[in-house]
Amino acid sequence: MGGDVVGWDRHTAAVARVRAQLAGMPPGTPIRLAKPTSNLFRPRGETGVAGLDVADLAGVIEIDAANRVAHVQGMCTYEDLLDATLAHALMPFVVPQLKTITLGGAVTGLGIESSSFRNGLPHESVRAIDVLTGAGEVVTATADNEHSDLFRTFPNSYGSLGYSVRVEIDLQPVTPAVRLRHLRCHSLSELVGRLESCLATREFEGVRIDFIDGVVFSADESYLILASFAAQAPYTSDYTGQQIYYRSIQQRDEDFLTVRDYLWRWDTDWFWCSRGLFVQKPMVRRLVPRRYLRSDVYGKVIRFENKHGWYAGHQQRRGGRPKERVVQDVEIPIEHTVEFLEWFLGNVPIEPIWLCPIRLRDTDTGSRPWPLYPMDTGRDYVNVGFWSAVDIAPGARDGDVNREIEATVHRLDGHKSLYSDSYYDEETFWSLYGGEEYARVKKLYDPLGRLPHLYAKAVGRR
Repeated sequence: MGGDVVGWDRHTAAVARVRAQLAGMPPGTPIRLAKPTSNLFRPRGETGVAGLDVADLAGVIEIDAANRVAHVQGMCTYEDLLDATLAHALMPFVVPQLKTITLGGAVTGLGIESSSFRNGLPHESVRAIDVLTGAGEVVTATADNEHSDLFRTFPNSYGSLGYSVRVEIDLQPVTPAVRLRHLRCHSLSELVGRLESCLATREFEGVRIDFIDGVVFSADESYLILASFAAQAPYTSDYTGQQIYYRSIQQRDEDFLTVRDYLWRWDTDWFWCSRGLFVQKPMVRRLVPRRYLRSDVYGKVIRFENKHGWYAGHQQRRGGRPKERVVQDVEIPIEHTVEFLEWFLGNVPIEPIWLCPIRLRDTDTGSRPWPLYPMDTGRDYVNVGFWSAVDIAPGARDGDVNREIEATVHRLDGHKSLYSDSYYDEETFWSLYGGEEYARVKKLYDPLGRLPHLYAKAVGRR
């Protein structure tokens, strides 16, 4: 799409085609989407069921620049949306880190970025969602209409309550550039203490903070990255080619990026995960065309390996141990973040670690407005992201490390995202992810159970 606007007529026709596909399926046939790509990291079983072709629902419908609102089709990527909004000097309140995350995916599966300490999660800037339900209807859900229960339970439902065909979201103004300051910390307590101070004042050295995230390289080397909109910049760095963004954090006290490059700063090297594909080696990197230095390209390689296991088999034949995938994002209350990081660094051999603070936008302090991901309003959390694999120790099972992480997150009153491997038993899962409310809304909008069930999608048979 490249940021092109499809308009309402093409959108209406596309929705009609998808509804006709669904109506043409035999009664009781399970419903799924035919998607060529995914940003999920849990297994996707082969169902043998033809999916709905939603290729025509992947564009921007309209940008209402005067009212700072975008109408977007559910399969539109943030890359295409951002191209359209930046043309009006606007951006979504939260832009998840990877270019091919879709609007519908971020709303139904959550998302986060360095603006989340101010703007919460992507679904909190949604005004309305048009949802294709399991019953074959398209309903418009808002926070205060007759479908408000669907609006509130849609986030974290992962397509088990329906698929978004249109999302109406608020936008905010941007400047051409972003100034970054990298604050080196020498201990985890110093890191979290400085983060708490920044969250309390939302400024640093008298300058408003618009974005905050951080990186832990080790217990005694970590950084807060404070970023602010800038009308002008003395220079702008480029991390879309030979230079590697996350290494610049260790090398510079200050940096400037265009606003577009800032929002996609993590995509070029998939944070730091591209090192597993050797493209951070200078000799290799010089041979890779810039257009292939993208998270979606790396994701295709990883999914191919997950399916065929060629590299893993080669490593084991050379004497390497089998590996357990540990790809997770967890939300920890800020008061427990030091404890979690100390536990993690002492028990899980993965580095670096990404940190991103979150506070829900809802101002009703003490409430839990999103039943399937019940974070408290008025409370600061820190998203901790870690994405790698660890050796399976002799006598251990694949999944043991992930189970320990789940138990520790639960002990510290945190939550875990469901885009990757989960190991909860069903009773524990529903106690954490809105069991009774989910069941009630599921019965209303998918009465025949044609859409996949959330527990089956998130955990499956383990």
